[in-house]
Amino acid sequence: MTLPSAAADEAAEVGTPAIPVHLIEGRSLGRIAWDRLKRDRIPMISAAFILLLILVAVFANQINELLGVNDQAYNSDLVDPTILTPIGKFGGMSLAHPFGVEPVNGRDVFARIVQGSRPTLIVAVFATTVQMTLGVIFGAVAGYFGGIVDAVLSRLMDIFLAFPLLLFLISVGSVIPPQRTANGNWLTHILVMILVIGTLTWAYPARLLRGQVISLREREFVDAARALGASSRRIIFKEIVPNLAGPILVYTSLAIPLNILLEAYLSFFGVGTPLPFASWGQMLSNAVDYYTVDPTYMVIPGLAVFLTVLAFNLFGDGLRDALDPRAGR
Repeated sequence: MTLPSAAADEAAEVGTPAIPVHLIEGRSLGRIAWDRLKRDRIPMISAAFILLLILVAVFANQINELLGVNDQAYNSDLVDPTILTPIGKFGGMSLAHPFGVEPVNGRDVFARIVQGSRPTLIVAVFATTVQMTLGVIFGAVAGYFGGIVDAVLSRLMDIFLAFPLLLFLISVGSVIPPQRTANGNWLTHILVMILVIGTLTWAYPARLLRGQVISLREREFVDAARALGASSRRIIFKEIVPNLAGPILVYTSLAIPLNILLEAYLSFFGVGTPLPFASWGQMLSNAVDYYTVDPTYMVIPGLAVFLTVLAFNLFGDGLRDALDPRAGR
């Protein structure tokens, strides 16, 4: 530790030991939020679980190949031919099949869970991206301009907020024409779910951000940008929106689990991820007929949905606390 020269000279003249001077290091708001988040164990554990889930979804094929399991392979020898349920306790769990096998066909449940994470996260992440992009644009425009623009966009938000989203998604999924290939059918369903969920849920973040923009549009930095001749588009997207990073990040982290549940609902009703591709909601739908004789088949995908949604919610709560400047911790 070095002393400022003036302080060192003065200490030498009077013959007293110099007291070390601790220089104060400035920290950005992002650094402060990150330091707060690191001190909170629950959000960090949730973030680690989310990262692990993303890696599982990205490398699903490689994981199943490494463990020697296949989500499409039928294992009829592992199913009782008389009652069509897995042989053994807890759905036929074993070292070769740690999560057991499915009734009737004997497909490996672990392999299906790993493969089912892919459509779940793809739909949730990309639908949330569409949702937040539209929400930020419409919410910022309505809050900044006010007047007739705000009135029109606010009524449009009310319409979308009252829209029967789940019923509409089921209707759209039911009328998707079959494709020539299973892969084409999978891609079509995934794309439709992303677009419909994203374009019909943007009003929720838009309503939240509109109020934030109204409180920011009269601030001094916005007046300074106007005085310098900045256009409305530059003021909105260069001055105001960056100051909404906290609410946007928090709402995004909370919107993803809601969209995960939407994808699970759709697959449960048979209009989400099509067969033979795996989906957690689809597995829950199939397990309804066997929950009395093979409850494990329902518990495993149910836990997958529960833990994923819980991890995103806990991480979102921790992120909200970390970004809150009034948090007393």
